[in-house]
Amino acid sequence: MKQLTIIKIGGNVIDNSANLHQFLLDFTALPGDKILVHGGGKIATELGESLGIEAKMVEGRRITDIETLRVVTMVYAGLINKNMVAQLQAKGINAIGLTGADGNIIKAKKRPIIKVSPTGGDLEGATIDYGFVGDLDENSVSAETLKSLLKAGLVPVLCAITHDGDTQLLNTNADTIASSVAVAMSALYETRLVYCFEKKGVLKDVNDDSSVVTEIKADEFEGLKADGTVQGGMIPKLHNAFEAIKMGVSAVYIGKADELNELANGVFGTKMLK
Repeated sequence: MKQLTIIKIGGNVIDNSANLHQFLLDFTALPGDKILVHGGGKIATELGESLGIEAKMVEGRRITDIETLRVVTMVYAGLINKNMVAQLQAKGINAIGLTGADGNIIKAKKRPIIKVSPTGGDLEGATIDYGFVGDLDENSVSAETLKSLLKAGLVPVLCAITHDGDTQLLNTNADTIASSVAVAMSALYETRLVYCFEKKGVLKDVNDDSSVVTEIKADEFEGLKADGTVQGGMIPKLHNAFEAIKMGVSAVYIGKADELNELANGVFGTKMLK
């Protein structure tokens, strides 16, 4: 089975032009078929604040009211996506920038209002309306459409905007998109999923870059959340990583973007295990 590499980036890779330039060089050098998935939370947050729109997060996930949706659509699908596509074209990669609405590649469902369970910790008993946030299921991703783009020699660059099939755009967690795309494509390719961010991997001590946890098993995840090793935006990232492994993705790695080739081959970073 042909190999496919799906890379998800965010954090200071996108925020720093020098980091982004180097990452895209490394991405260009990766052999074989590949798909790039990106978020862009900091830039969206800064633009929103300049417009008087305050960012609201719950357990690493963004609350998306209508004003925030407009901002993230402009930033994710416009500024960041097309900037990366232009840079990849300059580096010899025939990239195509896409939202989930383009080609009906990713169709989501608006997240329902959630009532937190009695064991929900600090959020116990709360009601959370995430707004215009899209959730994905096993039928959300059109793997055949992505395959056709890859066969045509194109490299898809997917942003974190999806749609519901009834005119509504939705903000979907980019880690979730990367995981769902990897799962869908694993039926057609030997798929590996790589989450790139500013740390060398999952750290025992967030202030010590040498404290990388090299491997994490699925049954260790809850314990790592409970003791604070995993918190904030790392929670949905690891949740999606373990879902991908469970659903057939051959390998999932998390680590620093400036070690992309080594990270994609399991030399550095944190590897997820069943």
